[in-house]
Amino acid sequence: MRESLDNSRKELKRAEHLIFVSLKYTRTVDVIKNIIERLVNAYDFGMDSLFKLAKSKKQLVNFPTAPLVKAQTLKTIYSNDPHMANFVNLYLLFRKIKNAKFSRAREYRRHVTMTAFLDDGEVEINIDIITEYYEKTNEFIDYCSSLIEGKND
Repeated sequence: MRESLDNSRKELKRAEHLIFVSLKYTRTVDVIKNIIERLVNAYDFGMDSLFKLAKSKKQLVNFPTAPLVKAQTLKTIYSNDPHMANFVNLYLLFRKIKNAKFSRAREYRRHVTMTAFLDDGEVEINIDIITEYYEKTNEFIDYCSSLIEGKND
């Protein structure tokens, strides 16, 4: 459990560096794509830590490996937790954005924007939005940590 959380925190550190250093100076959509990938990885590790916790509590027999199955299983295990549903929905959005076709706008400028074309519409991501996504991912990892330490039982 702790190892998975440590791995997710390492991914968050990488994402933080990309946001506050790389993106600040390069301002390209490629950096935004890389940040989203890091956030997805952080979520994956956080979810793995929650699955290990569920297995230790005998709530789960096998770990799911497919991302969508992971998300559904997590929603099922924590069905009475409204925070978890929001976190899982954000994870699913990140995965859609990561795999979507996209366009670039205003690269090398402060308002660099990546527009992802999803089935249910377009999502624009700029520096401010990706920073907000980073903060929400950080909240998810902190929430996972508090669940593992038993603060939210």
